[in-house]
Amino acid sequence: MRAAPARATSKAGTRANGNLPAGTPVWDSSLYLTCDEDYATWTPRPGSNENLPINCVNWYQAQAFCIWDQGFLPSSAEGNYAAAGGDEQRPYPWGDTFPSGSTALAVFGCYLNASGNCTGVSNIAPVGSVVAGNGRYGQADLAGNMAEWNFDWDGPNPAAACADCANLEPTLARVERGGSFFYYASLLISTAHDGVPPMARSFDLGLRCARTP
Repeated sequence: MRAAPARATSKAGTRANGNLPAGTPVWDSSLYLTCDEDYATWTPRPGSNENLPINCVNWYQAQAFCIWDQGFLPSSAEGNYAAAGGDEQRPYPWGDTFPSGSTALAVFGCYLNASGNCTGVSNIAPVGSVVAGNGRYGQADLAGNMAEWNFDWDGPNPAAACADCANLEPTLARVERGGSFFYYASLLISTAHDGVPPMARSFDLGLRCARTP
């Protein structure tokens, strides 16, 4: 996480660790990284899913992975900035073109290998497949394919400009944004976001780690 996680107290770290399973069998079980067997992209051993985005991760696992990977979960403001192309304020990462009923700009609405009716992991695209949908700064899949956890608690947006806009006040949910392969086009808009309890996991929710430029 930006600076906040690095400065977290030992008590906070202990609480976070308490929300992570201690053993591999638990990680690999249907309660965790294979939360939905039809859609799970994680496999205990390398296989055909290695280029697919991870899903079935809760907020704590996403946070822990990004720290391990020497990055951080982006704040909601950072996610919005990337998706909107900064001061260009794009409606979608690629611009203002409505994505329509195909995967030409984003993987959404069960249009990948399913014609609007999802059936399983084959409806999830390899990361970076839809180059035409890349954002202003080159990031892939900012909209569609897999929704992504953000660092913030889900609360009111700041009323004024701020230097660090992450919402650190605990509420019931953490922010997710980006839309997914499963849902409709309205969730692909760069400003769209939702709140999800941090322990929740879903077949259409994963993560994106950010790094300081």
